[in-house]
Amino acid sequence: MGKVTATAERTIDAPVDKVRALVADYAETRPKLLTEHYRDYQVTEGGVGAGTKARWKLQATSKRVRDVAATVTEPRPGTLVETDANSSMVTTWTVTEAGERSVVKIETTWDGAGGIGGFFEKTFAPGGLKKIYDGVLEKLAEIV
Repeated sequence: MGKVTATAERTIDAPVDKVRALVADYAETRPKLLTEHYRDYQVTEGGVGAGTKARWKLQATSKRVRDVAATVTEPRPGTLVETDANSSMVTTWTVTEAGERSVVKIETTWDGAGGIGGFFEKTFAPGGLKKIYDGVLEKLAEIV
């Protein structure tokens, strides 16, 4: 069983403070960013930044649905970490300054399966998740 990592990144045409505030807003902004791959999204505690707890179902493929129960921490300004209580999945959102613009990176890691299933997971899952995150980042760019 090895670590599997999926990453997506996009430059957003807005100042870093504005983008960080939008990304940290799990109550109002986050539902607007989610693509059709997300279902039953709800904030169960907090709603902005660290301390927020949220639940959703992530439909990664027609056969693969992950029930996520995330707790958000902010180890440093501009970095939000969503740790799933139901699995080894950890998603990190990083918003950094790029002049007048911002770079948003989403990176998810989890412990992959072993054997042949793990081989296919490590080969195909990162690309599929990147496509989902590209859609989320596109919506973020539109909202800004």
